[in-house]
Amino acid sequence: MDKFRMIFQFLQSNQESFMNGICGIMALASAQMYSAFDFNCPCLPGYNAAYSAGILLAPPLVLFLLGLVMNNNVSMLAEEWKRPPGRRAKDPAVLRYMFCSMAQRALIAPVVWVAVTLLDGKCFLCAFCTAVPVAALGNGSLTPGLSAPELARLLARVPCPEIYDGDWLLAREVAVRYLRCISQALGWSFVLLTTLLAFVVRSVRPCFTQAAFLKSKYWSHYIDIERKLFDETCTEHAKAFAKVCIQQFFEAMNHDLELGHAHGPLATATSPSASHSPTEGTEEEREKLRGITDQGAINRLLTSWHKCKPPLRLGQEPLMGNGWAGGGPRPPRKEVATYFSKV
Repeated sequence: MDKFRMIFQFLQSNQESFMNGICGIMALASAQMYSAFDFNCPCLPGYNAAYSAGILLAPPLVLFLLGLVMNNNVSMLAEEWKRPPGRRAKDPAVLRYMFCSMAQRALIAPVVWVAVTLLDGKCFLCAFCTAVPVAALGNGSLTPGLSAPELARLLARVPCPEIYDGDWLLAREVAVRYLRCISQALGWSFVLLTTLLAFVVRSVRPCFTQAAFLKSKYWSHYIDIERKLFDETCTEHAKAFAKVCIQQFFEAMNHDLELGHAHGPLATATSPSASHSPTEGTEEEREKLRGITDQGAINRLLTSWHKCKPPLRLGQEPLMGNGWAGGGPRPPRKEVATYFSKV
């Protein structure tokens, strides 16, 4: 159990590197999924384009959503976006930075899927086989003898070699090579554009807005660390509260048993004064509760944290009631002067 805890703490401390590794694994998985996927073009004029568009767009959307779901900052971003302003204003620049940092990682796998799909050429061949220029690549003299629906139905069978019977009009190998050449050109262009865009986003953008970029990055890290520390503090407080409640329950049960068996051996072994005296461990747990010892006070504290988080300013007064006290005058500070003499 300690090994798993150490691994979990290591992943938390290296969350950014861990998420980069997860995105890389998802990118490799997307390429492997496409290679294992059995692409079956319907070879029908009304369904080829729809099927190809679904294969090209639906899996990248699923991979993008999975990349967002696997990122731990999604819930933090939603909480920061939906929380009441309270005593702490929300900074839209920080929200944009958090979303952009998540979206950049989540887009890696969809980009790999689209690039592999275009470079393979099957999807593009299925979608645009009816747009092959028969006049330039095939026997254009026979085209006027066919109606538009008949020509579309014939060309829609180009991706399916087992049912294609239009070699007298257009050689299937010529059409396949023509469309795959265009698809691969689009694929490499897509890879080049995404690489240039990633370079601009990661390198050039911070150079023009360095101050705003640093501020957004700082407060994004602050929100993440604040949330982790609050969760740890809540865990410690809940553990102390539960321990004190359980100890009080067993102390009360022992006292009831002593009252019911006043003449038994239990009464001679323990005394009421000893049963009511708290142990040293209980006193330590009570100190961790910080004076918040009932369910209503804890609920008010959690509600106050959600609705009016403390302002980001050091030296505030402690939390009192449902809000943060600090509006009144502060007590005067004592100034101490120290004199040094050279001897």
